[in-house]
Amino acid sequence: MKMLFKFLGVVLLLMIAAITVYYFVNNESLPQGKKGKEADELAQKMLIAINHENFKNTEILEWTFTGNHSYKWYKQENIVAVSWDKNKVILHLKNPKKSTVYVDNQKVENQKLVQKATDFFNNDSFWLIAPHKIFDAGTERSIVKHEGKEALLVTYTSGGSTPGDSYLWILDENHFPTSYKMWTSIIPIGGVSASWSDWKNTESGFQLPTKHTLSLFEMEIDMGNVKAYNEGANILANKILKAIKHESYQKTTFLEWSFREKRFFKWNKKQHIVDVSWDSIRVNLHPNHIEKSTVFIHESLQKDADETLVKRAEAIFNNDSFWLVAPHKLFDNGTIRTIKKVDGKDALHIKYTSGGSTPGDSYTWILDENFIPKSFKMYVPSMNMEGLDATWEDWITTESGTLLPKNHLVAGKTILSMGNVKGYN
Repeated sequence: MKMLFKFLGVVLLLMIAAITVYYFVNNESLPQGKKGKEADELAQKMLIAINHENFKNTEILEWTFTGNHSYKWYKQENIVAVSWDKNKVILHLKNPKKSTVYVDNQKVENQKLVQKATDFFNNDSFWLIAPHKIFDAGTERSIVKHEGKEALLVTYTSGGSTPGDSYLWILDENHFPTSYKMWTSIIPIGGVSASWSDWKNTESGFQLPTKHTLSLFEMEIDMGNVKAYNEGANILANKILKAIKHESYQKTTFLEWSFREKRFFKWNKKQHIVDVSWDSIRVNLHPNHIEKSTVFIHESLQKDADETLVKRAEAIFNNDSFWLVAPHKLFDNGTIRTIKKVDGKDALHIKYTSGGSTPGDSYTWILDENFIPKSFKMYVPSMNMEGLDATWEDWITTESGTLLPKNHLVAGKTILSMGNVKGYN
């Protein structure tokens, strides 16, 4: 028995020695950085890189933390549903006393579970959205040189469950975060790093991490099926589509129109082939297979299609078709939908992050009482448009049953006629 205790004592001493060696080898002192304007400018570049504006406008986020804690966060309302084991807390972040607690689906009074849910949320949400919290109240920012490059040190002097923690953000050449080093009260070793590299694009237009890997024993933190979306904006968008008979639009085979009686179109929407005509030129445009496009001049087929004319036809089609069918494109790939208030009423803001000729453009749709668009405000950086107004009027029901506009008025003075608009099968 004495030999067993002696053996266990030796093992314990070896473990203590190993932990001590590990601590002194891996422990890092908190670096000292330079505070002030330059640090804040670096922080702002980081926020731009992570599309912080889209995060601010997001309505709902969902995730799980290591498979144990589940969250549905109604961010604009400051309410989050926190679930673990047999417990569920509807947590009111601004007023915890209003929170409700359920155990085995039965409502109970239990402030300890409210506090536990609060602590879980403070920790677990940080691992989801920490890059968006670098200007939170009670934060200090400094620039630190790390491996010859600028890194951002953020210290939380107040707030959350563990004030006093510091994080050194490592950024790539585009100021996007790839990892951070931590100096926290919960981890006794300073400078433990965690990856921020397994990102997922979300519906609301920014990325969320799906997991993190810590340098401490290669521990992994799984964030589950992360989601961020704008439920209210999606509901409003679907009301618009119903009002303009979008289902009939989807089934429509042919669309015909003109643009200010100068450019003329016949679009086989099913095959996505369109005749684009102006002056003496007609281009049979294949947008999905541009090399198949053909060019006619005075109705004479060119042996070799003029690439300049094909590209011009494509640009004309992208612009002029948008003025005809933009309300039907609310759920196109690369669109971000949010709600904005215009004159106290809900309006739908659409940003195009890809597609067309000018990705990055956005439009705020103003609706009538039946959810039919009556105007939009245009935000087109390439043309220096910042909220330029344009009406959508003289809607007609086409032969195929969808609604399309015949006229627009831009900036209260320029008329854009869509000519003899047709939609048929």
